Amino acid sequence: MGHWLQRNIIEPGKLPLLLALAAFILTFLITRVVTRLIRAGKGPFGNVSSGGVHIHHVIPGVALTIVGGFGAVASGRHGLSSAVCAVLFGMGAGLVLDEFALILHLDDVYWTEAGRKSVEVVVLTAALVGLVLAGFAPFGVNEVTQDEEQSRASVLLNVGANFLFALIALSKGKTRIAIFGVIVPLIALFGAVRLARPGSPWAKRFYRRRPRARARATLRAYRHDRRWARPLRGLQDWIGGRPDAAPARLPDRR
Repeated sequence: MGHWLQRNIIEPGKLPLLLALAAFILTFLITRVVTRLIRAGKGPFGNVSSGGVHIHHVIPGVALTIVGGFGAVASGRHGLSSAVCAVLFGMGAGLVLDEFALILHLDDVYWTEAGRKSVEVVVLTAALVGLVLAGFAPFGVNEVTQDEEQSRASVLLNVGANFLFALIALSKGKTRIAIFGVIVPLIALFGAVRLARPGSPWAKRFYRRRPRARARATLRAYRHDRRWARPLRGLQDWIGGRPDAAPARLPDRR
């Protein structure tokens, strides 16, 4: 079956990556379903604890990632063992990134507003791996001709220019565009030529004495956030569940 897929569906050598991506997405979706059932008090599932300590699913995720990663390195890119290791790695990565916010904050923020970061990172990771499967290579060096292979200078120039565009986009506060720009060069260029977001390192450095540019950047960021914030939050809630409402703060009477 694996040989048939490699010959007729995907490029040679990409079957492990496809299996890892499928296992990654499926594990994340199943995990979210289970955690939402636990949160609602439905079904046979429950939190796992030992000695009064809540065992988060990032723990088995780390174990699966280690086993799958080292197993993949040892087995190469072909054969049944490679496919099994790819699935184990994808499952482990799905469990780990589902609790990315916990790792970032070193706190159990799974059902809080900060926990949305986990869903965002999972979606971003799946999209990037999907682009690699579709044939895009990091820094845009894909489909290199024989002449370009002989001219290392042109390849290095291509990599350097795209990396520079991605860094500029990142300094302008456009993190998602910068990450996707590593895979698709035109996206990095688009982020590099656009106005920086207020508060970004680029805006602090280059807009400090340019009030008109500062005002335009603030207005554009406001319009962008007003247009896309609610749909993005709705999508995150649909995928990962709605966070708990933040408790109201009492006024400080000191």
